[in-house]
Amino acid sequence: MRFMLVTKNEEMKHVKKTKIIKINAEKPEEAHLREAAAILRRGGLVAFPTETVYGLGAAVNHPQAIQRLYAVKGRPVDNPLIVHLDSYQRLPAVAVAVPPAARRLAGKFWPGPLTMVLPKKATVPAEVSAGLPTVAVRVPAHPVALRLLELAGIPVAAPSANLSGRPSPTRGSHVVEDLDGLVEMILDAGPTGVGVESTVLDLTGETPRILRPGGVTREMLEGVFGVGQVEEADPATIESGRPLAPGMKYRHYAPKAPLYLVAGEPARVNRYIVDRLAEEEKTRRKPAVLAYDEDRDYYRGVLFFSLGKREKPEEAAERLFSLLRACDEAGAESIYAAAPSRTGLGRAVFNRLWKAAGGNVVEVG
Repeated sequence: MRFMLVTKNEEMKHVKKTKIIKINAEKPEEAHLREAAAILRRGGLVAFPTETVYGLGAAVNHPQAIQRLYAVKGRPVDNPLIVHLDSYQRLPAVAVAVPPAARRLAGKFWPGPLTMVLPKKATVPAEVSAGLPTVAVRVPAHPVALRLLELAGIPVAAPSANLSGRPSPTRGSHVVEDLDGLVEMILDAGPTGVGVESTVLDLTGETPRILRPGGVTREMLEGVFGVGQVEEADPATIESGRPLAPGMKYRHYAPKAPLYLVAGEPARVNRYIVDRLAEEEKTRRKPAVLAYDEDRDYYRGVLFFSLGKREKPEEAAERLFSLLRACDEAGAESIYAAAPSRTGLGRAVFNRLWKAAGGNVVEVG
């Protein structure tokens, strides 16, 4: 399969100026949303907030808009996109052979941070699914996103609204930093809620399989299917293969500085990082640390960013991408991150840090 993609330089001439609109997150102004919907329908690109991260939207029925979206982001063309709908009732427009499990999951988690991978309808362009016979679909739980999708009246493909490989945007300012001048409109509704992207669940096999952990945890899914009835893909085994969903391949979420992820018992993790910081001091590099409130005393005088309380993984999820960008802004030349527990929402935070670190984890004790 071949895609006819234009270069980013060619895209620049199509956008004279990005329209940046501050919009009310709870009661979005209708006129702004109607303007954004019109841009989508005619094949333009609009960045908008969801409850997870900001998305960069393009109409599914505009293959050229989808191609342009890949080019603007610098996204590999074998990395499929997630299609956003305004309701479960729209699902037949993009998917066929919808299993009963999809209805059960939609009833419990939609709108919300769950993406389902299903057999795709032939009318969904190959560009959306990167040539796969499946389509990834979700209904976002954000008033701006839902009303925009309703007004557009069409399925909208929307990966995260950042340059490919950069930390995902959880604030409108992050989108402006990456995409100003490259897209028609940015709807800035302030910070998002969940902070990490949606869970991607493959429903095309006999057993539901998590392709990317996210805001809907494995434990929550097992509440629907039963304990032990949900599989989980190992990201370490799929780096060289063809990605079945976003976030399964390539270095993602990466700050400019190299990131070192350290996992283990908290006291051992902190001692290991402190030892590495002593080595960094000899090289005169400027390190930063991502750890928890309980760890602050280890890092007096060091550039320290808190992931929140260790027992509240939702705080780390909400803060993570903003903190990675803050490390860039502070000029960090290396970053040491304390790994969260690999249970519940902590599994999604670990996954994002693992990707930001290029898959390298130091296990200590």
